[in-house]
Amino acid sequence: MHTMRSIAVALPLLTNGVLAGLYPGLSADNHTCELSDPVLSCSEGAQPGIVDTCCVETFGGLVLATQYWNTYTGLESEGQVLPKDTWTIHGLWPDFCNGSYTQYCDLSRQYDPEPYPNTTTGTPDGTPVEPYNGPGIDKLIEPFGRWDLLAYMKKYWPGLNQPSHVLWAHEYSKHATCFSAFDTECYGPAYRAHEDAVDYFATAVSYYRRLPTWGWLAAGGVRPSNDTATRYSLSEIQGALAAGFLELPYVGCSGPRYNTTEAGRGSADDGYTILTEVWYYFHVFGRPQNAQALPVSANATGGRLSNCARMPGAIWYPERTEGSAV
Repeated sequence: MHTMRSIAVALPLLTNGVLAGLYPGLSADNHTCELSDPVLSCSEGAQPGIVDTCCVETFGGLVLATQYWNTYTGLESEGQVLPKDTWTIHGLWPDFCNGSYTQYCDLSRQYDPEPYPNTTTGTPDGTPVEPYNGPGIDKLIEPFGRWDLLAYMKKYWPGLNQPSHVLWAHEYSKHATCFSAFDTECYGPAYRAHEDAVDYFATAVSYYRRLPTWGWLAAGGVRPSNDTATRYSLSEIQGALAAGFLELPYVGCSGPRYNTTEAGRGSADDGYTILTEVWYYFHVFGRPQNAQALPVSANATGGRLSNCARMPGAIWYPERTEGSAV
């Protein structure tokens, strides 16, 4: 889910009370994109009517590949554990080019059993997002035979205090439906139900595999530790990540605010103190599925680079809970 951000509402048209695709009336003719130029999203030429919206991302052109650092899953007793020495996938998100975003863009593709927020706008006047109560989204993609993809997702895309497939359904329903290149019409007249979901999950994995957050941090001397004397500065974390990514990603923290801790009492620094999340921003050439992407700084559209404490040595990067990582 998105956290610590405001939402801008720009939703597709309503048809009989159900959200339609991003571009109602889009033809389901062949969209192979083989002869389409890979126009860069958020550039002047990436506009509906100028390019095929299936072949150039024209809706959510600021793409975020997001990762978690959790220390447990809460479902270890059921075999849901964390992969050792690596961060995990949170999702692949489509922001507007100005840094705002929308969500649950096509309620005909709503498979989230725990929608958050529970309306399309996040406010009471939005269209309700009804909880899905059918088979898990993993069951919907099994007919495609992508056992390798499902196995990878189970290992590197685990949920927190919920079955992993619930997180996957949330990320798909809330975010994948807001990419123009994942509209169902883009798959042509031979579209198979849930083909776009398989495509979305495979695409999110491909971005994750090129973003070795744990390795970049470790190379910069930033490693998990439960030693109370080992704390890091935001500048150390940002420097290590920027050395690998070549731009500054968003660094997210949770836990107590620095000025509520013993060390920070009386300080004006109200940033959070436990390293939790990283968001990598991109503009993409052509379809997000191509994974041909240009790194963009997280503050390129005026947004923040972090919500973490800014005081030196204020951030804890905890080790995984014993028995939670395999």
